[in-house]
Amino acid sequence: MNDHFEKVKSFLLDLEYNISYQDATEEVLVVEDETEGIRNLFVACASPILIMEQFLFELKEDNQEVFKNLLIKNRDIVHGAFALDETGSRVIFRDTLQLENLDQNELEGSINSLSLLLSEYSDELIKFSKY
Repeated sequence: MNDHFEKVKSFLLDLEYNISYQDATEEVLVVEDETEGIRNLFVACASPILIMEQFLFELKEDNQEVFKNLLIKNRDIVHGAFALDETGSRVIFRDTLQLENLDQNELEGSINSLSLLLSEYSDELIKFSKY
């Protein structure tokens, strides 16, 4: 399965993303492009899928207004979605892609979706992070 890892790594390097961490054994990469708002984007090959997650903010308490707004915004996101991690308090962006037929354009589209989301929705995300 390491072939998938090497393919994904090659795509990321071709797209000029900075790989700040990699573990070939675990098939995990951490990607950065701070000009695009990408910081600590976790990329993992978990055959048969590629998982991408970026932490966005932590909720200090359950807030139905924030949850409602994030779910409404999910409808507008081209690739990926807002999600909560297993703690239920950390809001992340998450996307999954099939590894078998993954191509560079598909990976780039998913990362661009995150970048676009961060640029268009940053004021709201900052506001939500203060709840």
